[in-house]
Order: sequence, then C-alpha cells, then structure tokens
Amino acid sequence: MNPVYDYLIVGSGAGGGVTAYVLAAAGAKVLLLEAGKRFSGNTYPKDEMRAGAQLMWGGGTDMTTDAATVLLRGKVLGGGTVVNQALLDRFDNLAWADFKADSGVSFFDNAAMADHYDAVETHLALHTFHDRSRWNRNAALYVAGFEKAGYQWQPLRRGQGDCGHGNDCMMCLGGCPRDAKQSMAVTFIKEAEAHGLTVRTGFQAAQVVTGADFVTVFGHENGVPQSHYARHCILAAGALGSTELMLKSQWQRRLPALGQHFYCHPQWMSTAFMDEPVDAHKGAFQAVKSADPRFRQNRFKLENVFAGPVAMALLNHRQMGAAHQHYMRRYRHMMCIEVALRDQTPGQISLNRQGRLAVTKSLRQADLDNATKGRGVVAEIFAAVGAKETMASDIRVGLHLMGGARMGQQAATSVVNEGFQVHGMPRVYVADGSLFPNAPGINPSLSIMALAHRAAHSILAQTAGA
Repeated sequence: MNPVYDYLIVGSGAGGGVTAYVLAAAGAKVLLLEAGKRFSGNTYPKDEMRAGAQLMWGGGTDMTTDAATVLLRGKVLGGGTVVNQALLDRFDNLAWADFKADSGVSFFDNAAMADHYDAVETHLALHTFHDRSRWNRNAALYVAGFEKAGYQWQPLRRGQGDCGHGNDCMMCLGGCPRDAKQSMAVTFIKEAEAHGLTVRTGFQAAQVVTGADFVTVFGHENGVPQSHYARHCILAAGALGSTELMLKSQWQRRLPALGQHFYCHPQWMSTAFMDEPVDAHKGAFQAVKSADPRFRQNRFKLENVFAGPVAMALLNHRQMGAAHQHYMRRYRHMMCIEVALRDQTPGQISLNRQGRLAVTKSLRQADLDNATKGRGVVAEIFAAVGAKETMASDIRVGLHLMGGARMGQQAATSVVNEGFQVHGMPRVYVADGSLFPNAPGINPSLSIMALAHRAAHSILAQTAGA
C-alpha cells in the first residue's frame, strides 16, 4: 500500500499550485497529482501543433456537445498557468458583488480577499506595460483606434519575469521557453517542492472514494492502475476536471447542483489588414486592454491579441485554396482584436452514455446581442485606424472555464460550502475555478490563486489534528 499523505491534491494549475505551497510550507505531507507531463523552458514544444498535442487536453481542444465552442485547458504540470497569456488582474467590485448575490458567500468581496491577493502576488514577478516602447504595432494600433473612437483603455499587467528584449518570442500559449512566465511550475510548485511536496505526473484520476479515516484516489499513472491515499483530498483540476472526477465518483445523487452553472467567457477574434506590416507576432504578446465602463455594462471586453500562423489560419477556415493562401501571405499585415463575452447563459457538465465528459453550452439571445455589440465596436476601431479589409471569424473559443461545482450555502443549490468543503464530505475540498457561481468577465487566474490561498488556510484550520 502506498503511503498515506496528510493532503492529496488533484490538479496543478492556479488552484492546486497555491494550495500545495501553503500546505507544504505549513509542514504537512502533501502529494500533488497531475495528468500531464512535467516540462521546463528548454523542453516545451517549439511549434503550435506539438504544443496543442502535448500540453492540452483533447490533443489541443475539447468541444461542446454541439461543436459550437472550442474549450481550451492545460494538461501539463502547472495546468492552465503554463498555456495562458499570464494576465493577472484582480476582480472588481462588480464581479465580487455578483458572486455574493448568487451564492450568499460572505467573503466574496475585495476587502475580505485583499490579504489573499497580496499574499499570492508576493510570490510572482508582475509587469505592467506602461512603457510604450515595449508595445508592438498591434498594441499601438489598438490604442490609436480606441482613442480616435473615444473609448477607454489601460496597460495590461502580466505575470512575467525577464522575457528578453521586447518580449520577442510570442510563445506564451505553448509554454514559456525562458521560464519567465509566472506559471505554477516555476513559482508555487517549485517553492512547495522545497518544502517537501511530492509531485506525481502522468496520473489521470478516475474516482475518489471517501472513508472514515482517509480518502483514496484511483486512477492510472502512465497507463498503469494506481491508487493514492490521504487523510484529506483537495480537488483542483479545474472546472471540467474536478467536476468530471466528482461525477465519475457518482456524487451527483447527493449533490444535485454538480455539473450545473458552467461558464467560459466565449471569445471571437477579428482581423484587419493594414497597408504597412504590423508584425503582431513580435513584441509583447499582449500589452493593453479595454477599460471602458460601457463595455463592462454590455458584458464584453476587447482584447489586444494575436496568435501563431496555425491558429490564424484556422480562424479563416471557410476560405480554401488560392483565397486562403492570399489571406495567409498577409500574416505580417494582420491586426487582431478579440471580443470576450461575460456570458450569462449557464452550461452543464455531465457524462455521456460511455462515461465520457460532455459539456453543453449554448448562448441566449442576450449573450449573442452583447457579442454583436462588441464586434461592432471592433469594426469601428478598425475603421478608425484606416483598415480597408477585415475578417470576423465565426469560431467561438472558451478560454476561462469556470463553475460546475459552485460555492454556496445550501447543498440543494451548490456543491461546496464556505469552508471549501464538498457538502456532506468532511475530507474532500475544492480549490479551483469550478467554485465560481457565475462568470466574472475578468481573467480569473489571479483570483483562483487568491481563493486557493484562502482555501488552504481554511483547510489547515479545519483539519488540525484530524
């Protein structure tokens, strides 16, 4: 029989990494399980195709049941923090107020969460792009369009150390080759290992079984059946991973809200072609953001984004042959803006007849109307900077996967209580984005870290001596 740990954590992303550090630093015996592999700066895949296949679930994408939305999530030590754009903003008062109104959770506000934000930020190198000399032309055009059209913007804050001269590699979505991006792999997990954390990669959890004295997690480690044991288990595998594991453990009968209230900030990219080269693939991957209260009121934001040639080619999937070649030959001339929606239509996470993950996520007319408003603003900005030709992609991408195990006060309407404990299961906790009761409309990574910091301290207080 394998050793019995004090705490076993499933998932190594923003929630799992921070939780592992706090528990290990407190002297606990902690095991962290990750389905993906461990990489470092010099071993991350060097191109988009291999990065998707090796660092993401589903070989690069998961799909909703209607194939209308592409869902992206990391399968690598460090989870989504390895394959995201490292944008680290705190939630505003509106996001927390909506969380509190939906859940009744008392600490969903900036005052209660401030110390937790402060604590996690001390472990991260943070950079705000005030210096325009570090912007690329895509960012400069974005800001010029905003200012000409009368919209408000702000510089972005990213979690990054030394990215080299001009942030010149644009490799963020495929793992950072310089280990500069502040992923869990180079921050909290690395620090936790210095405090004795045990990490097992290649372990895909399949079931959690609770007993009177300990919890067992069954699964396969690099294809071989394996079981791990702990006095307490923390699920931090993200909205899809944690919810799927609870469903496979057949907890839905006692937790009727399990799998409900799934959100994903649906996003659409639009491209404009400029007369002079933009070279959006060079310089800082993202440097500026929209900050207009009218956008927030209409539940969308505009992101200063770009992507590699494979992704940009896929956005224009309806053109073939010579037309598509003409489109891609102008890669250097592409300006790009993305509409990100604060969705209000909850989806559902379930298992199909074969026991596989199934995600149902549609959008109501109100969501589609808000997306249309956002895309109209994008067209206005493109026109303001003199773009003569534009292309609005119809591919819908969900990057921020949230909900499915929402926090609340009643077991009938939520999965997790204010102590981060699964209702009715005193040895099982959740510390990731699956806790969210709705969509915040702000990048969730930093707030997941802050909530995980609070969760870990709460768990330590609840389990002392247990």
